[in-house]
Order: sequence, then C-alpha cells, then structure tokens
Amino acid sequence: MGEFWPVPDVLAYLAGRWRVERSVRDLASGDEGHFTGTTTFSPLDDGGLLHHESGTFTWQGVPRPAERTLRFLPGDSAGRADVRFADGRPFHDLDLTSGRHIADHPCSADLYRGEFTVQDQDRWRTVWRVGGPAKDLLLTTGYAREGQVY
Repeated sequence: MGEFWPVPDVLAYLAGRWRVERSVRDLASGDEGHFTGTTTFSPLDDGGLLHHESGTFTWQGVPRPAERTLRFLPGDSAGRADVRFADGRPFHDLDLTSGRHIADHPCSADLYRGEFTVQDQDRWRTVWRVGGPAKDLLLTTGYAREGQVY
C-alpha cells in the first residue's frame, strides 16, 4: 500500500501506551511550541478506548504541564472509530482501514482539519491544520509505541 500501513482494527491497534512528540506553529505570528509526553489508550466498559495524554507543553520558552482526554468509541466496522471529547461531544470520525484518514471538526468559526497516517505497527502521526478568524495553527504529532523510536 505504499507509504501507509492499513489498520483492520483501529481500537486494537491503538490500545496501549505511546510516546508523543508534537510541534505547534502559529502561522500568523511565527511562534512555535512543543509538547512531549505519553498517550495511553485504555479499555472502556462500552468496548471503546479512553485516550489520556499527559506531558509538558512549552510555548514561547515556558514549559507547563498539559493533558487531555478523549474517548475512542467503536465505529460501524473494526477499522473505524467515533472520536469524542471527554464530555461525550463529537470530535471526529476515524477510519484507518487504508492507513490514512482526513477528518474535519468545526469549532466556532474555526475549522480543524486532521490528517492521520499510519507508518507501521508501531508508529503513526497526525497533522492538524486549524484555520479561521481566531486561529491559524499547524499541529504535527508523532506517536511511537512505547519502546519504539519515532
């Protein structure tokens, strides 16, 4: 399949601990930030996964703790998931059966467009482009299964 690695069961693929490296660029100001941490996908009672990310986000030279929680729920096939915020609001769909997926999430007047790509069984990445009147950002995140290199 070339540069993408197809994922027949997205929840089984994501389960476990991942090391995370994220760059954040404000395309309007030129400011850059960096996040380093871990993401754990742990089982939920409904068959989905709880995604908990924690680490350190450094913006304009100032490091601070950062974390977020998402819910990855089973989709209509094993290769698909319904991604939701911690409070249950919809975030985006996810279909990794081809190893690549584009997802959109409107947030007020801004649009988040994410590209998900799977390199192999132990590495995947996301690139979110956020545009609108309030934001002009590029967020690039690499995930490596714990014990693997990016």
